[in-house]
Amino acid sequence: MERNLQRNGLVNLLALLAVTVAAVFVAKLARSLTGEVNVVFLGLGALVAAFSWFQMRLEAREQLEKLDFDELAKSKSGSALFTSGEADLQPARRAREQFERWFAAGFAVVLFALEAGAAYWFGKRLLGPTADTAGKSTIALALFGLFALVLFLLGKYSAGIARLEGRRLLRPGASFLLLGAYLNFLAAACVAADEFGYPKLDLFVARALCVILTLAAVETLLGLLLEIYRPRVKGQSARLLYESRLLGLLAAPEGIFTTAAHALDYQFGFRVSETWFYRFLERALAGLLLLQLGVLLLSTCVVFIEPGEQAILERCGAPVAGRAVLEPGLHFKLPWPVDRAHRYKTREIQRFEIGFIPGNDEHGHDEQEKTLLWAVSHDQQEFNLLVASREESAAFGSDQKTVPANLLVVGIPVQYQIDDLRAWAVGHANPARLLADIAARAVARHLVSVDINEIMSVGRSTAAVALRKEIQARADERQLGVKILFLGLQDIHPPVAVAGAYQEVVGALQDKEAKIQEAEGYRAKTLALAEADALKIQSQAAAFQITRTTSAAARAARFTNEITAFAAAPEVYPQRLYFQTLNRAAAGTRKFLLLATNTHDVLQLDLQEKVRRDLLDVQIPPVKK
Repeated sequence: MERNLQRNGLVNLLALLAVTVAAVFVAKLARSLTGEVNVVFLGLGALVAAFSWFQMRLEAREQLEKLDFDELAKSKSGSALFTSGEADLQPARRAREQFERWFAAGFAVVLFALEAGAAYWFGKRLLGPTADTAGKSTIALALFGLFALVLFLLGKYSAGIARLEGRRLLRPGASFLLLGAYLNFLAAACVAADEFGYPKLDLFVARALCVILTLAAVETLLGLLLEIYRPRVKGQSARLLYESRLLGLLAAPEGIFTTAAHALDYQFGFRVSETWFYRFLERALAGLLLLQLGVLLLSTCVVFIEPGEQAILERCGAPVAGRAVLEPGLHFKLPWPVDRAHRYKTREIQRFEIGFIPGNDEHGHDEQEKTLLWAVSHDQQEFNLLVASREESAAFGSDQKTVPANLLVVGIPVQYQIDDLRAWAVGHANPARLLADIAARAVARHLVSVDINEIMSVGRSTAAVALRKEIQARADERQLGVKILFLGLQDIHPPVAVAGAYQEVVGALQDKEAKIQEAEGYRAKTLALAEADALKIQSQAAAFQITRTTSAAARAARFTNEITAFAAAPEVYPQRLYFQTLNRAAAGTRKFLLLATNTHDVLQLDLQEKVRRDLLDVQIPPVKK
């Protein structure tokens, strides 16, 4: 029986290894994410089966050693050779004990590291952007089904032997065989779902399996920690550290009902599992599941189209005559997968972007941030577009002209609305992608025909209108059934790598223009001041001329009158003229009058400027006689 046990373990190991290697190629052929995660579980199962098979060999050697020891003990019952140092004569048992004590724990640590590493790698991959999984082969469907059948038969056989004969070392391998059968069946179902037009099911199932892998890693870690504090009882076999109860429960779900029955018996104090209701529920479970499946299929006969939506009704892949487009409201159809309704938001304004991928940039700036700088990336990813340039500049140290083209980053959001649903959904396999390609081509053709400085300044609105009309015309030619509502040219700037140099050039041009304007202002100011000074000098010269001429004429006329006065009084006129001159000369000076002549006074003259003249310059009234 021990030889049969080892043979069963070896068969399980070889089956898991063969299916693992084959599943790798089938998963790549089908491009199935579920198949890739399935390979991880199969590989872990092969490692567990190999380890348990090696432990079976150690226990088989121990059993043979024990039989030999018992035979020798019976034939040499009185010998002291077998009464002392008995443990030294059983090396197989010591090897098995050391193996279970050290190698089993080490293998559990390695198993935890593999499970945790695989869960982290697949989680990071499945939560990020995934590649297109279209075009899966139907050959993969048949191969996954074959793998599931082979593993299921071997797993059921091994699980039955392990349960009936109490072979605990067969349980881990049998659990992975059954689990691998179920996972291969899921992979086949995902391939079939992709053929029926549900490619997202593969991603969802792969994510669910990644969660199960994470839980298995946590269970392995907890088992290692609890094994440290587990009480050791002599003669009691320890639980296998590399055996996962979670995976065993998934591989044999019927154990859930047995566990639930025992829990109910313990809770209520009598055997609830032996009552008629529990027996009836256990027998009618399959019927209830079928009834629930029937209700689920009937529920697919009713479809509700929400306001703002329309749907294309297909029967076996072809539009239903007379009911091809379903308007908002309640509609009835044949059950899935005969009839399928594809919903489209025809009243909703949809959008796509050209030239950039929206989102936070590498510096963590939000796309809604209002302050935008050329030298900082504004989105998650920006693309360089080719734009023309009218200016040709000579290369440094050469007479050759540079190519009249530049690179420019342009963010172009395009908003559209589905106008004809049949043309949009039936006429093209991927109309949204086709519309985006048409728009990208129109943008590329337009940018190479305009000047970079023009598109960055005054030509932005004109270019937006021209592009919207061009895209609408090309979409109408392809009969996309779409209406372009808005196209905007935002966030136009040179590439981030050269934005600083471009800003320096623009700044130099602005400084040049500022210097020119400053010089023009200084020129206008200087000319105006010079003209004003010239006019002032001319006016002063004219005034001086008039003044000197008038003064000379007045002096000449006065001289004639003075000759007449002098002739009339030759002695009086000079005196009078003398006193007049003295009066004019001494008009602004202080005067001191000495009335007494018979005194010898000492005069002190203060020639400093007086603070207040009204206090010192006293007008002496004349003496009244």
